[in-house]
Amino acid sequence: MITDQEILILYYSQHGATQQMAQLIARGVEQVAGIRARLRTVPKISTVCETTEAGIPDSGAPYVELRDLEECIGLALGSPTRFGNMASAMKYFWDSTGALWMQHTLVGKPAVLFTSTGSMHGGQESTLLSMMLPLLHHGMVILGLPYSEAELGTTKSGGTPYGASHVAGLANDQSISEDEKKLCMALGKRLAQTALKLST
Repeated sequence: MITDQEILILYYSQHGATQQMAQLIARGVEQVAGIRARLRTVPKISTVCETTEAGIPDSGAPYVELRDLEECIGLALGSPTRFGNMASAMKYFWDSTGALWMQHTLVGKPAVLFTSTGSMHGGQESTLLSMMLPLLHHGMVILGLPYSEAELGTTKSGGTPYGASHVAGLANDQSISEDEKKLCMALGKRLAQTALKLST
């Protein structure tokens, strides 16, 4: 019996917007026959060394393990913006992937990126670019959003050629716009289609 192959959707979300984007990307992934989405997150980190996170999150996706990267044929990576960079919790996880780098585990697998910011010019593109760096070191194939996606040319909120994005507002009270939703789903679908082609 042939089982569906999986795309890892790995995200960190503090206020919920990045998690919602991950779910939309998962919907796009699962529009492609033979592909399922595997949602995972990373734990918060603390400046207090005695503080630890529970082994299982209270809600949402389970925490990522290195085997998730090994088992999946593609990756969607998402983080909110922190001063134009990925959140430290996500960076901390990627700093722990040296063993996979040594084994060339991720070489040739496709990846896409997504982010959420509080303001329109809050560093969306620099955050997406910063998340590319560890993936390029791992030898992954980076995919963006092409302008053949009409919403990329008309959006008044998020959306970049480097990946999906969302403007959440300074109070995190702006819902994901229709254009942002469509671009998230298009990104997931593109990733799944490409992953299938590269895995055969």
